[in-house]
This record gives sequence, structure tokens and C-alpha cells, in this order.
Amino acid sequence: MIKAIVTDIEGTTSSLSFVKDVLFPYARAHLPEFVRLYRGNVEVRALLDDARALAGAELDDEKLIAQFIDWIDHDQKITPLKSLQGLIWEAGYRQGDFKGHVYEDAARQLQAWKQAGHALYVYSSGSVHAQKLLFGHTVYGDLTPLFSGYFDTHIGGKREMASYQAIAVKIDLPAEQILFLSDIVEELDAAKAAGFATCWLVREQAINPAATHHQVRDFDAITF
Repeated sequence: MIKAIVTDIEGTTSSLSFVKDVLFPYARAHLPEFVRLYRGNVEVRALLDDARALAGAELDDEKLIAQFIDWIDHDQKITPLKSLQGLIWEAGYRQGDFKGHVYEDAARQLQAWKQAGHALYVYSSGSVHAQKLLFGHTVYGDLTPLFSGYFDTHIGGKREMASYQAIAVKIDLPAEQILFLSDIVEELDAAKAAGFATCWLVREQAINPAATHHQVRDFDAITF
């Protein structure tokens, strides 16, 4: 029996185009000014120091800005970058520059599952802060009360079995009682290897009955 559902964001609850065509370009455009304005902030300074350590070089702030931009352009899942992007997006959400995109079927079914007593969690490569911002500023209102917890790359990479084992420990449920939703087969493979039930969202693709994970077009087709 499934007692908890862990969902990915991009391509699963939310459109890839929102993240790639709205959020990423917004962060890229505003990152240089944000770093220059807030580099004295304790939280931002810690992220800059973490990024320097990962870059493997003693970079000044301007060179570090260039490194951030390069990581964005190459879609690198760098934890301090993700955290910095979350802070930049927070400003955008608060200013009303955009709303967090969530598919109507996802919003409706998440609410139904919550009402039915299922615990809901998010696992995304975007920072927990960014996750909360997206779900907190949707056209359906604030959806964050639906979720019991959030996970990002601090718990591990999304294509690593150990990450899902750690999530099961945090949720405090046997892995077989947790359903993981994603549009990325490598993530689903890792979750399945950890013992999770899995469901593959293929919103813009044809269903493949022979796929290694059960495929559905939207949340309305998910059964458990």
C-alpha cells in the first residue's frame, strides 16, 4: 500500500518550458546584479564561498559571476548555484514578475491525495527554497501546505540509489510504500533500485507499453 508520494517538478508537476524559458533566463539575467548588491549578506557570502570551493580556484567576485553563468549555460546541478538561483527567483515572485507553473491535473490530484491521507513530498534538483517559492506562488494559490517535506541535492543526486534510500529514512516508511513520480528514466531507475514504486510522466510523448516503468500522460492517470 502506498502511503507517501514523492514528486519531481520539471516535466512532472510543472512544465519544462517554465523552468527553462522563464526561471533560468531570469536568474541568468539578474545574477550579476544580485551578487554585486548582496555579496555582503551572510547567506549570499556563504554561497559564494561554497561555489569557490567547488570551482577549485580562488576567484574574485567578478570571475565567480562568470563561473555561475557558465554553470547555468551548461545546466550544471551545482548546489550553491541552485541556492543562489532560489534567492533571485524569490525576488521575482515577490515582485510579481511571474507565477509558479503547475499543471491543473497535478494541482487537483495532489489536493485529492492529501485529502485521502497520503503524505506528499517534493524531490527536485532545484533548492528547497526554490521549490517552496514555485508551489507557494501558483495560479491555484499557495500549494505548500500540501507537502510534508522537501528534498534537493543536499540529500544526494537524483540518479543515485542512495538518495532515495536516504529519503525513505527521512520519511520513516518502507521504500515499497513510497511512490516516486518523474519524467526522467534514470531517476526512476535509481528510485526503483532503492525499492520505491515508480511512475513515469510522459506528457508530450507517446505511451510505450514496454517501458521499464509504468508510463502516464498526466496525474489523472496515476493509480496506486
